[in-house]
Amino acid sequence: MNETVHSRRRDGQTTPEPKVARTNDPERTMANIMEVAMAEFAEKGLAGARIDEIAAATRTSKRMIYYYFGSKEGLYLAVLEESYRRMREIEGQQHLQDLEPEAALRRLVEFTYDHHHSHENYIRLVMSENMNRGQFLEQSRSIQELNVPAISSIRQLYERGVSDGVFRPGLDPIDIHASISALSFFNVSNRHTFGLIFKRDMTSPEALAARRASVTEMIVRFMRA
Repeated sequence: MNETVHSRRRDGQTTPEPKVARTNDPERTMANIMEVAMAEFAEKGLAGARIDEIAAATRTSKRMIYYYFGSKEGLYLAVLEESYRRMREIEGQQHLQDLEPEAALRRLVEFTYDHHHSHENYIRLVMSENMNRGQFLEQSRSIQELNVPAISSIRQLYERGVSDGVFRPGLDPIDIHASISALSFFNVSNRHTFGLIFKRDMTSPEALAARRASVTEMIVRFMRA
């Protein structure tokens, strides 16, 4: 199905704008909208993003986007949820339970560091939602459920390590998660300002590898018995 939109010229006549092609594959259309919207919201935030630009880039219409997602805010929330879902899905594929506790911890930290480095849009979206004080994420019905497995995985890993005498007792799994996230997050969120201030290229392969090793070692030593 095609949708023809008319615009009004200065002489009062209307001229048809380019037709927008609609597909009979709603899931593919929604996925395409989500990909473009993810980049748009990551780059400009909720306030600066424009539905018109998302529609143009996906060869859909504003009407179709609103049909699928309800509103600009609805699309933004869907993008946030999908970003977290992808992160947790990949995280769940690390098979930490198959490794010895310290090896599993190292894999988790390295995975988190690598994921954040290669998914800058994810970091930008999280930063944007923090600027919004989490008000949209608070509305999510699924975000809490998405993060339960992450904390459960860390708790199981930590308890195995304590039982084996590898990790010291008395630590909180959520605090462990926060420490891993913070050290990995900073390397993306602050790399431009940090690099400029200290005249260091934070994006070079050497700098990335050195920082990855440091972050991993800090977490391991913090938890080691």
